[in-house]
Amino acid sequence: MQGFYGQCSDEELILRLRDGEENITDYIMEKYKNLVKSKAKSMYILGADSDDLIQEGMIGLFKAIRDYDSGRDASFFTFADLCISRQMYTAVQASRRQKHAPLNSYISLYSHVASGNDQGEEAELVSLLAARAELSPEEMVIDRENVENVERAIERELSTFEKQVLDLHLTGMGYIQIAKVLGKDEKSADNALQRIKGKLKKAIG
Repeated sequence: MQGFYGQCSDEELILRLRDGEENITDYIMEKYKNLVKSKAKSMYILGADSDDLIQEGMIGLFKAIRDYDSGRDASFFTFADLCISRQMYTAVQASRRQKHAPLNSYISLYSHVASGNDQGEEAELVSLLAARAELSPEEMVIDRENVENVERAIERELSTFEKQVLDLHLTGMGYIQIAKVLGKDEKSADNALQRIKGKLKKAIG
């Protein structure tokens, strides 16, 4: 049966699920498990348990299956990706005890995750964070003083919304996906990224 499901689009499967084929839920949950694990890996640097993130991601996926409307939403993949990201980030915000404590991990991992950007901003922001001492992102991890300076600048200079944007940006998201996850318009997210760069450049320059 699963092989037969594989010949159908996700949108077709959702329609059949609505008509009563309940086994389709299990099929889609299994199909998207690797996406959930991949997102959990990127969100892990924001400070959360990997297993907890996977569990939250699967909850987000279940909600996507439950709520998807082909007449209203984009493709199921896009909708599921958004629901998973929102569920995980909400969990991170709820559980994180010390904001930005893993920033040194952000910087070491960040140079390797900048593949989903909208405007090529990821590498530019990494360069900005490292530019104070003309260090590579990897070298900056070793330089605790620089890391602590960046942490203090983030806490002192950025608004709550800007911190949220930076969090998601450092997982590899561009401003378009950030806007969707946070429920904001794209211009607000893009403007926040520009403000973040300006504030941090001024604070640590």
